[in-house]
Amino acid sequence: MSKGYLGFVLHAHLPFVRHPEYEHFLEEDWLFEAISETYLPMLRMFNRLLVDKVKFKITFSISPTLSAMLTDDLLMKRYVNYLENRIELGEKELERTRDNEQLQKTVSIYLNLFKENLDEFVHIYRNNILWGFRNLEKEGVLEIITTASTHSFFPVFEEHPQAIEAQIQNAVISHGRNFGTKPRGFWLPECGYFPGLESYLKANNIDYFFVAAHGILLSDGKPQNGVYSPLELPNGLSAFGQDFSLTEAVWSADTGYPGDPVYREFYRDIGYDLPLEYIRPYIHEPDVRVNTGYKYYAVTGNTDNKEFYNSELAMDKLDEHAEDFIQKHIDQVAKLEGLMDKTPFFVTPYDAELFGHWWFEGISWMEAVIRKVSKREDELEMITAVEYLEKYPKNQTGVPSFSSWGNKGYSEVWLDGKNDWIYRHLHKAIDRMTELVFRYPNESGLKLRVLNQAAREVLLSMASDWPFIMKTGTTVPYAVKRIREHIHNFNYIYDNLRRNTVDTGWLTRIERKNNVFPDLDYTIFGKK
Repeated sequence: MSKGYLGFVLHAHLPFVRHPEYEHFLEEDWLFEAISETYLPMLRMFNRLLVDKVKFKITFSISPTLSAMLTDDLLMKRYVNYLENRIELGEKELERTRDNEQLQKTVSIYLNLFKENLDEFVHIYRNNILWGFRNLEKEGVLEIITTASTHSFFPVFEEHPQAIEAQIQNAVISHGRNFGTKPRGFWLPECGYFPGLESYLKANNIDYFFVAAHGILLSDGKPQNGVYSPLELPNGLSAFGQDFSLTEAVWSADTGYPGDPVYREFYRDIGYDLPLEYIRPYIHEPDVRVNTGYKYYAVTGNTDNKEFYNSELAMDKLDEHAEDFIQKHIDQVAKLEGLMDKTPFFVTPYDAELFGHWWFEGISWMEAVIRKVSKREDELEMITAVEYLEKYPKNQTGVPSFSSWGNKGYSEVWLDGKNDWIYRHLHKAIDRMTELVFRYPNESGLKLRVLNQAAREVLLSMASDWPFIMKTGTTVPYAVKRIREHIHNFNYIYDNLRRNTVDTGWLTRIERKNNVFPDLDYTIFGKK
């Protein structure tokens, strides 16, 4: 039996972005970059481990909106075009940098990545990489769980139980459609928890969820094991707490591994560095510079004079960091020995896109960690939350405190002077959607279509991504546009229903554009 258990939890999510009204749309690149730099390389890594018979277990959350985009024919055709465009750019870059051996090596890394992605995406996954994740779950190495339908931050909707129920119930249904299973675990978006939220999860047959470290540490039960074993709630659910100190070693770009000087610099890209005349075919119209994926510099340090990236140095460093990560856990096991009545479980949750996309070497680092841990199972073993509960069905008891893993630990990121204006509109739309359910409890035909689309628009408006963007100041105009668009669409439907009219042409256009959740039933917004 191992002296300690390690639980990697990866959360894959992107907001629903789909614009068939445009030939190219900048924000759709978020998805294409994530597939290219995170999801496909991660699938390759997992399958290498399988072939090599390396023992590992990982909990993997895939959001319903991400699943919807990964199975959308239009977006997946556009992704193929994206790859072909990046391959063309790479071939040109090989020619442009032919006199620089160091740059040639780096260009080849990216070009080979895009070529391999195209080959596997088309010929192995047939334009649907969810198949790859389903297969890994069948192999027993992934435990796929779900999250809120549109990744809404639950604490700001505490007074609207019908909305929380709709987010969770529809997520469970979507998970069944995409993966053919019922999820046992639930990723709370942004680890956002408030006491009582577990009742909604219980009603949808969820067994466990994850919270921020202080959610456990400040719980009402004074947990003697801290975050190193789950908290059993009065209704039987289990809450697993984030091991903050060890997670931070990976998560932090400033003090964690990704900030090491030899690793690839994310923010220097030829889409911004090279002349417009050269790069124009690979950016967005009208001359909107974007990331192309071709990045030639290392982090170096807090300076604009970056050194060229050296992949060999980076690979050496990641092996060192993999060893350090494992040793930190083993040291913590030693500190906890004799203090717990069970084996400690170190829950280390991350956004999946941290690996490969933000931290280019992250997937190789994770593979190194997994391979090394598999050889030291007497000291540290990788398991899932489900497996821990099977080993230890009885745990410390209590109710977690209100918490999130956002800045300062509560709601400041999603409820702030820069974004608080949205909630009066969101809450009003939820109340009106509930009103529509009671006015039209059992509709069919055209009116059913209208009501289902109204429910879609409310769900899409609740995404935590939009207030997050407004707070962090990245693509704020787009986030504002999306909130206003979904609220407008819902109010237009609401007003038409009150007049007993339906604009079928407008409805068809909106259904084709916002086509997420095809089996959505509007009555899930009925109050519970």
